[in-house]
Amino acid sequence: MRATALSRTVAALLVGSVAAFAEEGPQPLPNPLSDAIPKGDIVVAAVPFVRAPKSTDPAKPVGTNDAYARIQYLMPIPDGSGRLVFNDLRGFLYVTDAAGRDPVVYLDLHAQDVGFYNAAYPNETGLLGFAFHPEFSDEGQPGFGKFYTAFTAVPAGFGSNLEDDALRQLMFYVSGQDQGDVILEWTAADPAADVFEGSPREVFRIEQFAVTHNIGTVAFNPYATEGSPDYGLLYASIGDGGSANDPEENGQDLATPLAAILRIDPLNGGEKRAYGIPGDNPFAGRADAAPEIWAYGLRHAQHFSWDEDGRMFINDIGQDQIEEVNLGIPGGNYGWRLREGTFATAFGWNAAKVGQVFPLPPVDEELFVYPVAQYDHDEGYAIGSGFVYRGAAIPALRGRYVFADITRGRIFTIETDELQPGHPTPIEELRLSFDGVERELIDVARFGNTYHGGFRADLRLGLDAAGELYLLTKADGWIRKLVAMPGS
Repeated sequence: MRATALSRTVAALLVGSVAAFAEEGPQPLPNPLSDAIPKGDIVVAAVPFVRAPKSTDPAKPVGTNDAYARIQYLMPIPDGSGRLVFNDLRGFLYVTDAAGRDPVVYLDLHAQDVGFYNAAYPNETGLLGFAFHPEFSDEGQPGFGKFYTAFTAVPAGFGSNLEDDALRQLMFYVSGQDQGDVILEWTAADPAADVFEGSPREVFRIEQFAVTHNIGTVAFNPYATEGSPDYGLLYASIGDGGSANDPEENGQDLATPLAAILRIDPLNGGEKRAYGIPGDNPFAGRADAAPEIWAYGLRHAQHFSWDEDGRMFINDIGQDQIEEVNLGIPGGNYGWRLREGTFATAFGWNAAKVGQVFPLPPVDEELFVYPVAQYDHDEGYAIGSGFVYRGAAIPALRGRYVFADITRGRIFTIETDELQPGHPTPIEELRLSFDGVERELIDVARFGNTYHGGFRADLRLGLDAAGELYLLTKADGWIRKLVAMPGS
């Protein structure tokens, strides 16, 4: 953020006379969200579907946890084949099908000369996302055979071969960049094949100074039909560049694509870029803004998805207090690092109290977009993926937004009919049954937590072509399908 803009925001935080704003400044809220999230009435069965092959990390720097397989997303190939693809951060893209056949390696980034690099911090780096073009199986169309991967890579100009961590440290010292976030476009010679053969093309790259808060979801709006403004446009979420509390203040800086959700046309690049800028992007044509930005002010919006009515749901991982569910608004500013959930952060007036949250100022100088649902770290530590359930297997869930806490392995749901930014709706916890016994997921799939101590599940959610939900747990490498309880 520019100094003048920061000064204006600081001034706004100090305006007004309310009880919570004492003479020395606003006081922190010791328990910003006091109500616990209750268990709901809906119980679903988690049924083993397929297990990812066991994988290993190339290095184990301090803090590396011991995941069985770093599985992140499961999504259908949009070709009517029933095939499902899931990724392992350690560099593998696997294909299975709706019947849960044994997965095979569709793409191994280690075998490609693309600069793939995940040794600096295996917990959060690697093959982080993928997306298949809606025309993937349509011969003769521009998107035929094309899919996209998002991963961390060696910074540009340093080649693709990093033999040891000492070289990486030297690279960082020289360039000031720890790694790059890269989107590659792959063109498959035979889109029906279960093992990729073809060639890549680099579409997008941005360097960042730290190994955390990297690129996340890359996706096409699955409800956008041919001829609609969103059809064939690729969205991508990128974190604030890493480290704690956004030290480079990227969240409020429109000049950088960090801390944002981007929207690009991957097939229609020009002289300046390997991709096109949609003319209706909110900042297209502005000299002071990165034209790829669709929404900004996000700390680490690792996951987003759409409902059938066109609404985008954005899950933003919090810093010390609040995890957020947001509705996507073109051009929206979600407030980081000045806001966390429906609260103000300490920045601008009391650095000694960083890590706590405070009442909002009486007047927002900036027009921030606030969450439609939120929870604090009494309930979980990091919000993961989420989808509005539109499947048929669990009628009681239909129309509800279902989302996961990564660390504690809890699954939450909210009603979606009347969501309003800034008016968080109540959250309920979905109850899980394993082999007919109701249990907590973290008691079924867990491993040591190198962030907070204790245990973690490392849970993500997946989706198939019929809209059914799956649980992906890094702790044991299992993908489990959610189904209705017998007799329900």
